[in-house]
Amino acid sequence: MTGRDAASVPPPTARTGAVAAFGRERGSSAPAATKKQVISWAMWDWAMQPFNTVILTFVWIALYLTSRMFLEPSVRESGLLADGSYMNCNSSPYAASEYCQGLTDLSEWWGWANFAAGILILLLAPVLGQQADARGNKKKWVIGATIGIALVQFSLLFVEADPKFFWFGAFAVAVAAVVSEIGNVSYYAMLSEVSTPKNVGRVSGLGWGLGYIGGVVALIVCIPVLFLVGQDNALSFKLVAVICAVWTIVFSIPMFRNVPESPSYDTAEKVGFLRSYVVLARSIAELFRTNRPTFWFMLAAAVYRDGLAGVFAFGAVLAAQGFGFSFLEVIIFGLAANLVAGVSTLLAGRIDDAIGPRRLIIFALSGLVLMAFVVYALRDYGTIVFWICGLLLCAFVGPTQASSRSLLTRLTPPSQQGTIFGLYATTGRVASFLSPLAWSLFLAWFGGIVYGVLGIAVVLLIGLVLLLCVRFPKDVGA
Repeated sequence: MTGRDAASVPPPTARTGAVAAFGRERGSSAPAATKKQVISWAMWDWAMQPFNTVILTFVWIALYLTSRMFLEPSVRESGLLADGSYMNCNSSPYAASEYCQGLTDLSEWWGWANFAAGILILLLAPVLGQQADARGNKKKWVIGATIGIALVQFSLLFVEADPKFFWFGAFAVAVAAVVSEIGNVSYYAMLSEVSTPKNVGRVSGLGWGLGYIGGVVALIVCIPVLFLVGQDNALSFKLVAVICAVWTIVFSIPMFRNVPESPSYDTAEKVGFLRSYVVLARSIAELFRTNRPTFWFMLAAAVYRDGLAGVFAFGAVLAAQGFGFSFLEVIIFGLAANLVAGVSTLLAGRIDDAIGPRRLIIFALSGLVLMAFVVYALRDYGTIVFWICGLLLCAFVGPTQASSRSLLTRLTPPSQQGTIFGLYATTGRVASFLSPLAWSLFLAWFGGIVYGVLGIAVVLLIGLVLLLCVRFPKDVGA
C-alpha cells in the first residue's frame, strides 16, 4: 500500500471495524463486486459504531456503568459537597476519599472485565477466522455476531443504577466485545470478496470512513435522549442502549441482503476447532522462517496496537471519573477526538511519503507515550491538561495505524500480500488483553483512576521498544 492509499483511510474510533487487512486476492475468474455490494459491505462498519462509540467508549461505560450511580448510597452521598456538586477525584483533598476510591474500584473492575474479554478474543478469534475461511461461512459468522451484539445491547435495558447490577452490565458489554471481534474477523476477511488488489485501499477506506462518520452521528443521535430524560436518570442510558441495538440491526440489513456468502478456499485446511490452533501456529512459524523482519514487526505492532485500543477504551472513563468531565464535556470531547483523529490520519499519508512509515510510527508512538506521561504529571492543573493532551493522543493514533499498514506492505513481497495481511489481522488480537490488564493493575496498585494512563503508556512504550529493535531491510524505504 502506498502512502497515498494510507492517507485515504479515515481515523480509528473505539474498536472500529476499519480494516487494514484483506485476506487473499480474488481469483481472476471471480466476478467483480457491484457498487451496491461494496457499499452494503461497508455499511456493517456503520452498523457497529453505536456499540463501539456510544456503548464501549464515550457514553454507556464512561457516564453510566463506572459513574457514581453504581456506588453504594452511603458512599455516593459521602462525595456530595456543600454546594450540591460532587468531589473532583483529581483534586488532592478528595483523591483518598471513600467516594473517589469507590469510583476507582468501578473503573478497575471494568478493566478486569475487559481483560477477560481480551483473553477470550485471543483464544477464539484467530481460530474461528480460520474455520470460517476453510468452510466458506464467513457471512454466517457476521450475521450471528450481529444478532448477538444487538441482543446484548437490548439486555442493557435491564441494568439498573444499582451496585448489584454492575457485574451484569460489565460482563454483558465484555461479551458483546468478544462477539464483535469474532464478527470482525470474518467481516475483515470478506473484504477480498468485494474488492480487487487494485481497489482494496479504496474499499477498505470506505469502511473506515463510514465507521468514522457513523460514530459521530451515533453520538449526536443519543445526545437529545440523554438531555431530555436526564443525565442522572438510568432510563436515559437504557434508552440509548435500545437505540444502539435497533441501529445495529437496521443498518446491517444491506450487508445481509446484498453481499454473497464467501466461498471456501481449496488452500485453507478444513480441520477441527482444536486443530485450527495447530494450523495457525504453523503459519506463524513459517513466517518466522521465511520473513523474519515481518514477524518481529507484527509482534511489535500487536503490542502497540493494543495500546492504541486502550487509548479509546479507557480515555473517556479517565476523563469522566478521573478528571471530572461533565456529561456534556465528555460528549464534546468524543466528537473532537474523532475529528482530530480524522484530520491527522488524512495528513499521515503525505508525511509517510516524506519521511517513511517507520519514522512516522516511531514519532507518533513517542508522542503517545509522552502525552500519556504529561497527563499524569500535570494532572493537578485540571481538565485543561486532559483536553490538550487527550486530543494530542488522538492525533497520534491515526497516523500510527495508517503507517503500520504502509510499512507492512513495503516489507511484504507482492506474492505474499494476502497471506501476510491475513496474519496481520490475526496477530492484531493476540495482545488484546494487555491494555485492560495494565489499566486494572495500575489502578489496583496506586489507588487512583489517573494512574491508569500510566498503564496504557507502559503498553505503548513496550511496543515502541520492540519496534526499535526490529531490523528492517534497507530496500523497503521504511
